[in-house]
Amino acid sequence: MALLPPFYLDTVMALGVGSDPSKRRWVGTGFLFGNLVAPVPDEKDKRFRLWLITNKHVLNGLKEVFIKFNSATEPNSTDYRVELIANNGKARWIGHEDEETDVAAIFLNPGFLTAEKCFYSFIRSDHHVLARDKMAIDRITEGDRVFVLGFPMGLVTSDRQYVICRSGSFARVRDYLEKRTKDYLVDVPVFPGNSGGPVIICPSALAIQGTNMIQRADFIGVVKSYVPYQDAAISQQTGRPRIVFEENSGLTAVEGSQEVLDTVAQAEKRLKGRQAQAKFKAKKTAQTP
Repeated sequence: MALLPPFYLDTVMALGVGSDPSKRRWVGTGFLFGNLVAPVPDEKDKRFRLWLITNKHVLNGLKEVFIKFNSATEPNSTDYRVELIANNGKARWIGHEDEETDVAAIFLNPGFLTAEKCFYSFIRSDHHVLARDKMAIDRITEGDRVFVLGFPMGLVTSDRQYVICRSGSFARVRDYLEKRTKDYLVDVPVFPGNSGGPVIICPSALAIQGTNMIQRADFIGVVKSYVPYQDAAISQQTGRPRIVFEENSGLTAVEGSQEVLDTVAQAEKRLKGRQAQAKFKAKKTAQTP
């Protein structure tokens, strides 16, 4: 019995660098997040603004990034170039205002994706998100199961992308739920390339005394990085470290869904400001004799 709704797999995109397709490197993961524009009672009338969510550290220092989308009509995929720096030299993407919170958002035009016949789904802000306060109410705790989606080690095929799903559990989350930290730990091995991938909580039909059943597979966070374990080779002559070895501990730091919601809210505010400024300039130009 599958416990991960299949649509989540189609929200995840590989992020690459390199203008030459034959030499392109897939360095990170992103996923599509639909933010409800305005609440309306009728489901079919709801409108969402589309954002690509990833980590700041995936985008930092880059002038462009390539996003791979599967085709809805052909058995292949296409890499789309996204400029990250505007003409004024400022970043087109928006990062969380807290420097230590590693979440970034890029606005995407769904009309363009539809015209290009791209195949995708998105995580809905009004339906698929388990925010921190609700996690606390539901008594989420260490040992609850999670799924992590992404493209570790650049494992992306050129013809069509298929995301890699790994499963594990919360390793430490109570400090996050008590608002002592802005991230939490899961016991899932991740590697370079996983950064920016979504984390989904796994439903559970059983619960022991003192815990709650988890009835939905909701979005709960975004992969930040693995937690490294370091050891040093000590010189017998000097007693000082000569070589430092770093290994993957198997623990992964995750930025919570609340930080994603906060980043999107900040990005929405910035986007509205830019749109208002563009309208003002257009109006002023039109009035100039």
